[in-house]
Amino acid sequence: MTTRHDRSRQAAAERGRASGPGARAKRGRQGAELPVEPEAERPSLEDLVVITGISGAGKSTAMQVFEDAGYFCVDNLPPEMLRGLIELFLHEGSSVRRAAIVSDVRGGAYFAQTRAVLDELRAAGVEPRVLFLDASDEAVVTRYKETRRRHPLSRAGSVEKGIAAERRLVEPLRARAELIVDSTGLKAHELRRRLVDEMLPRASQARMAVTFESFGFKHGPAPAADLVIDVRFLPNPYYEPDLKPLTGRDPRVVAHIARNGQLEALYARLLPLLDFLLPQYVAEGKAHLTVAIGCTGGRHRSVAIAEHLASRYGEGEDVVVAVAHRDMERHGP
Repeated sequence: MTTRHDRSRQAAAERGRASGPGARAKRGRQGAELPVEPEAERPSLEDLVVITGISGAGKSTAMQVFEDAGYFCVDNLPPEMLRGLIELFLHEGSSVRRAAIVSDVRGGAYFAQTRAVLDELRAAGVEPRVLFLDASDEAVVTRYKETRRRHPLSRAGSVEKGIAAERRLVEPLRARAELIVDSTGLKAHELRRRLVDEMLPRASQARMAVTFESFGFKHGPAPAADLVIDVRFLPNPYYEPDLKPLTGRDPRVVAHIARNGQLEALYARLLPLLDFLLPQYVAEGKAHLTVAIGCTGGRHRSVAIAEHLASRYGEGEDVVVAVAHRDMERHGP
């Protein structure tokens, strides 16, 4: 199935070819240059998203979605500076392939030039996708009251007047938007999920990062974590002279911990819990989850379990798994 995004990229490629093999640049307004390289030489800026819309409608949340997906992100960039930034992206040696730029009325008088800049980018072979965030006046007023912030177009007046003035300024960009999202009534995680589903290609969608971290309670408080599991009830290899110098990565240590069946019983309960929780966090749009596993010294039991969990969930399609051992190399009683 051909999407609008695919057609946009194809059109951009055709414009690049139409410029001719010797074409190097086209001049924009006020003499600004945007490079137009031959297709074989031009660096591949795969996706450029311009995020705009009504203040308080969720543009910051939208930028976080793209940032989590690996996009190069810039907030509150005046349109005039967008020319120079894109020129850097198109320059030979640039490593930026995907970028998301928030441009809105905070740019002041420069914001009115946004449409002209978008036209210049398209003429230069760059096809930006415009994401427009909107919300009802009532929802925006409520959000401003909750945050106690001033509207950028009504520093000394009412939020309502600022919203009305802003709508007049941003309305021309609605017609250029690939996607218009009304965030009225949407929770933050619901907005994130919709943007992921509708704006990100599957290969670019961010997977939740899961860290399984072992630690020892006697070496300080638990790490900052979403879930903390205390496994000090399991048999402790520390008191076995042959096992004490080893770590939870050693099969002999794991066998000792599992000798009375309690480790198996723990997994019988813990794994179904994680099997349930991880997809829920992914669906919510959570970017990172830390599961901390603690024993007394952080060298044997917690290490063995963190390694097992990392191995167990490392093959998941929706998560990226890492393992960390805070106190594994510590020695002493």
